[in-house]
Amino acid sequence: MKPKTEELLYVLLWACDTLRYPTWRNLTDSFEGWAYRNGLLRQLQRLEKVKLIESQLGSDNNRIHRLTEAGCLHALSGRDPVRAWKRAWDGQWRLVLFDVPQRRASERARLRRHLRDRGFGFLQNSVWVTPDPLEAERELLATGPVNVESLLLLDARPCAGESDEEIVLGAWNFDAINKRYVAHGAVLDRRPRQRLNADHAAETFRRWMGEERTAWLAAVTIDPLLPEALHPPGYRGVEAWRKRLEAMTEAGKQVRRAKVSR
Repeated sequence: MKPKTEELLYVLLWACDTLRYPTWRNLTDSFEGWAYRNGLLRQLQRLEKVKLIESQLGSDNNRIHRLTEAGCLHALSGRDPVRAWKRAWDGQWRLVLFDVPQRRASERARLRRHLRDRGFGFLQNSVWVTPDPLEAERELLATGPVNVESLLLLDARPCAGESDEEIVLGAWNFDAINKRYVAHGAVLDRRPRQRLNADHAAETFRRWMGEERTAWLAAVTIDPLLPEALHPPGYRGVEAWRKRLEAMTEAGKQVRRAKVSR
């Protein structure tokens, strides 16, 4: 998806009255004029075509738009933190162990990249762990025979007194994760408060929204978003999300009140 289309979807997500029922009516004419001049409104049709938004005429003949569930998830960078934190955990760890020969280095790198992107933590470079079932990994392996000397998937529980907290802190770098949430909070604190009543104010606000999205992505892409039962002491993700909702709700109100001059 093109950057401007991503930007429009992101702005409209927070311009909704609520994330639970992400619906908005026509933006003010002045804001639409600013968005048109910046080439954003041309992307609406593209978003509808890929079913990230849908629209219809209301009883008052105003256009009513709605983010689809897929649109909400995409605007949230593909990861809903609340849903992730609330997922159940059966108390069992899953391990991926592999020893791919050097001559197959590209396959090894691809496997590591897949595991990292899926939120796995690593206890060693070839021992990766997750609290979630390995359904996707089993599907990947279903295309051919598995050599247990190169790759092994295990359901496991610690048996030598290791705590779940020790496993979590050993597998993921929560110091780095928390630092990125702190950096994101600093961006939230810089939110422009002025009314969007001129192009320069709107452009400043638009740049800030881009900075906010970048800072959030930097944090959430390295956060495994573990179930609540596995959150380590001092984990900042939940509070960061609460602060983000508050700040971006206010940002959405600014968008809905926009009176950008032509």
